[in-house]
Amino acid sequence: MTLSNVPKLVTVFGGSGFLGRHIVRTLAKRGYRIRVAVRRPDLAFHLQPLGNVGQISLVQANLRYRNSVDAAVRGSDYVINCVGLLHESGRNTFDGVQEFGARAVAEAARAAGVGLTHISAIGADISSRSAYARTKGRAEKAILEILPDAVILRPSVVFGPEDDFYNKFADMARKAPALPLVGGGKTRFQPVYVDDVAEAVARAADGLVKGGKIYELGGAEIKSFKEILDDILEITCREQRFVPLPFFVASLIGKVSSLIPFVKPPITADQVILLKSDNVVSKAAIAEGRTLEGLGIKPTLAAAILPTYLQRFRPEGQFTQSGSAA
Repeated sequence: MTLSNVPKLVTVFGGSGFLGRHIVRTLAKRGYRIRVAVRRPDLAFHLQPLGNVGQISLVQANLRYRNSVDAAVRGSDYVINCVGLLHESGRNTFDGVQEFGARAVAEAARAAGVGLTHISAIGADISSRSAYARTKGRAEKAILEILPDAVILRPSVVFGPEDDFYNKFADMARKAPALPLVGGGKTRFQPVYVDDVAEAVARAADGLVKGGKIYELGGAEIKSFKEILDDILEITCREQRFVPLPFFVASLIGKVSSLIPFVKPPITADQVILLKSDNVVSKAAIAEGRTLEGLGIKPTLAAAILPTYLQRFRPEGQFTQSGSAA
């Protein structure tokens, strides 16, 4: 086999996470060789069956250590960074991972002379009061300064079989006597299917996405937080009361729960700040074609996917009669 016939090598930082594994699978179907850069390669062997023998390799890399980032990028033809944090823990801070780490990946890609796709989030803003959104915004600015042709993708809430959104509240509906409506449940979301986001990433690796732009990826429908909870209850065949939770109360709960060691907080004060703003594709992105539709991808309806993995939360699982409730 000549060198020109060797499939291109794509390095995926954070490839073992929820979105990352779907990106890896989509790239593998296209025939790419994939180098998955993760902190714990020994915990990422579940990725290898997503491709052919030898197609997916695992390497150790930590975005807080530049040498490991450079080593992971070396020899690659393209780089994808989908590392992100929902909440800080120990040394994994928003500043360290989402800003410093993203800058390190961009600098490594520039040094290697290869392209980059970076996964950000709708709401990224260097002026935000939320540390999550602020570091996402700073990362975007730094990346475009380092690599002006980089592709930046901002998804809304991403849903799919292993998501930490619909699954979280479906499990809460199964265990808790009531569901919280933070801020009255009025915040609007545009949930996007994980495979649609992965397809957008793969098209960028294919060279089909114009660089130097920030794309906003939203699903087929815009729904309020309460409407999303209503959908979850309908799919899981449960009846549940709602308890309005003012933002200041939710923030207090987040601050207190974050102080408890070794316990994942149900919500953080930073997430409460995010819930004060809608998480939907902007009018500017729609007008300029910086959306899934603009990339030629038809958003998947949540109603077509959610029952396939939320049915396990029904009182009798998949055998629950439609319309019955706990």
